[in-house]
Amino acid sequence: MRYLVAASLCLWSAAADAQGTALAARDLADLSLEQLSNVVVSSVSRRDEPLARAPASIYIITGDDIRRSGATSLPDALRLAPNLQVARVDSSQYAISARGFNNTSANKLLVLIDGRTVSTPLFSGTFWDAQDVLLEDVERIEVISGPGATLWGANAVNGVINVITKSASATQGTLASAGLGNTDRQLAMRHGAALEGGGHYRLYAKAVRRDETSLPGGASNRDQADHAQVGFRADWGKATEGFTLQGDLYGGEIDQATNAARDIDGLNLLGRWARDFGDGGLVRIQGYFDHTHREHPGTFKEDLDTYDLEVQHGLRAYGRHRLLWGIGLRRHEDKIENSPVLAFLPAQRTLNSAHVFVQDEIGLRPGLDLTLGAKAERNSYTGTEFLPSARLAWQPTANQLLWTALSRAVRAPARLDRELFAPGTPPFTVLAGGPDFRSEVSNVLEVGYRAQAAQNLSFTITAFHHEHGNLRTLSPSPAGPVIANDLEGRTSGIEAWGTWRGADWWRIDAGAVRLDQSLKLRPGATDLQAQPGGVADPESWGKLRAAFDLGASRELDFMLRYYGDIEGRSVPSYTALDARLAWHPRRNLEVSLLLQNLLDERHVEWSPGAEFERAAFLKIRIGL
Repeated sequence: MRYLVAASLCLWSAAADAQGTALAARDLADLSLEQLSNVVVSSVSRRDEPLARAPASIYIITGDDIRRSGATSLPDALRLAPNLQVARVDSSQYAISARGFNNTSANKLLVLIDGRTVSTPLFSGTFWDAQDVLLEDVERIEVISGPGATLWGANAVNGVINVITKSASATQGTLASAGLGNTDRQLAMRHGAALEGGGHYRLYAKAVRRDETSLPGGASNRDQADHAQVGFRADWGKATEGFTLQGDLYGGEIDQATNAARDIDGLNLLGRWARDFGDGGLVRIQGYFDHTHREHPGTFKEDLDTYDLEVQHGLRAYGRHRLLWGIGLRRHEDKIENSPVLAFLPAQRTLNSAHVFVQDEIGLRPGLDLTLGAKAERNSYTGTEFLPSARLAWQPTANQLLWTALSRAVRAPARLDRELFAPGTPPFTVLAGGPDFRSEVSNVLEVGYRAQAAQNLSFTITAFHHEHGNLRTLSPSPAGPVIANDLEGRTSGIEAWGTWRGADWWRIDAGAVRLDQSLKLRPGATDLQAQPGGVADPESWGKLRAAFDLGASRELDFMLRYYGDIEGRSVPSYTALDARLAWHPRRNLEVSLLLQNLLDERHVEWSPGAEFERAAFLKIRIGL
C-alpha cells in the first residue's frame, strides 16, 4: 500500500493542472479579538454558535496558527492547544490527552476528522501514527477539555478534538510545498477547481519521511517512518443546503527495533448532506466507511472495517426552546491475527452500537440559558449507558460569559479490556481480559469564565472536578493477572489561557494547566500496574506563543512550552523553545525556517521513549 500511495503522489503531481492562484489568505490572523470571539464553533452544542457564547472549555487552533507554528504533523499542531498534554514518544508515536490519564493508549479523548471518529475499538483511543491531514487544508481544530458524552458519545470523557477542514471552494487552484530538515522530509500538492454544473473539488497528495530517533544514551531507536496519503473532497450546494463527499487513502511503514517494520494502511469515504432552515431548524445526515489495516510483526495483525450512519435534526426555535435530537448506528467488524505473544479472543469480533440523543436549549431570560441533554447509547459489552448533562450560561455583558456544567460520561469497554490475553495460548499467566469489565464512569462539575477584558485582551479560565469510578486495574488471581475495575478517585484542576494583541503587528497567546489527581483502590483490591490506572501526567504545564509581523513580507514566531516532571514515567521537567522566520517575496510564495528545541541539546518527553534533539526545517510553499 505504501508504494501504491507514493506512486499515486508522483503521477498525480505530474498531471495536476497548474492554474494560477495565490496562497490562501491568513485565515483568522487579521481579525480583531472582538471578531475572533464571534468565530463560529460547532463542537460544543453540535450547532453553529459564536465562540463567545459556547459554554465549555474550548480552545480554537486556526489554520493560520498551524501555518505560523511550522507544525509538520497533526500531533505537532495539537501542541498549540494549552488544554492538551502532548508528549512525543518516538518518530511517529505520541501520548495525547486532556485532564490527565495520558498514555500511548490514552482512552478518554475522542478524536474526529471532519465528523469521522478515528478512535479504535481495540483500546478506545487513537493510533496517532496513522492520523494525517494536509495541514494547509485545515480550517480550524476545536479542542474541548471536559466531557462531551451527551452529544458525542462514550469515550468523550476528558475531551473532544474535532479537526475541521476547509470547503473545496476555499481551496481552489494549485498549491505545492516541500520541506527539508535534519529529521524530516515532506512533499505535498493540492489542486482545486470548479465542477461542471456547480460545486467544487480538490485533490491532494503528500509524502513524509521521518528519520530514526535516538534513545537516552545515544543508541538508535530504529523507528524511521515513511507515510504517504492521497485524498479528495467535493462540495455541492450553497450555505443553506449542501452535500459533501470526501475520502482518503494512505499507507505507511515504521521500523521497529526488535521486529520487522510495522505496516499501516487504510482508506475512508464519507458523505454528508445538510440543510439549514434558519432559526435553529436543520437536518444533517452523515455516513462513512473506514477501513484500517495494521500489522505489528511478532505481536498482532488487524483489519478493521467501520460503518457509521447518523441523522441529526434541529427544530426551529419555538418560544424559549431550541430542540436538537439525533440517532446513530455504528458497526465495527474486527479481525485479528494473533501471535504467541498475545491474543485477542475471539480473533474475529463484530461490535454494534446505537444511540439516540436529545438536547434542549432553554432561554430563561435574555442572557441566561439552560441547556439540558441526554443520550442513551447501547454497546455490545455493557448494554445501554445513560449520558446526561446540564449547562447553565449567563452573559452579563456582550463580552463576558459565566457558565457551569454537570455531566456524566463513560469510557465503554474496549477489546483490550475484555478480550486481550497473554501469552497467546492458555494458560494465560501474564494477562487475561476481564469478562465482567464494566464501563469506567466520570461525574464532572465545571465552572468557567470567558471575557474580552479590553479591546486587545481576552482570556478564559475553567475550574473542574472529576469523580471517577470503575477505573481499570490489573488484579491478581489464582490463574494470573486479570483486568478489573477496582480503582476510583478524583481529578481536579484549573486551566486558563488568553490572548493579548499589543498592536496590529504583534500578539501573545499564553495558557497553563494545573492538575491534581488522587486515586485509590477499593478496600482489599490490588493493582499490579506500575502506575495506578495508567496515570502518567505532570502536575502542571504551560505554553506561550508570540507572533510578530515584520513589515509586509516577514514573520517571526516563537513558541515556548514547559512541562513538569512525570513521576510515574521518570520523565524530568523540560522547557522547549521553537522559533520560525518566514519570508513572502511575493503573494503566492512563502519560505520559512523552523528551529526547534533551542534551549537544550536533547530532552525526553515520554518514557520509555526517544530523546529529541535540536532540529531545523526549511519549507517552501508556492501557489502555481
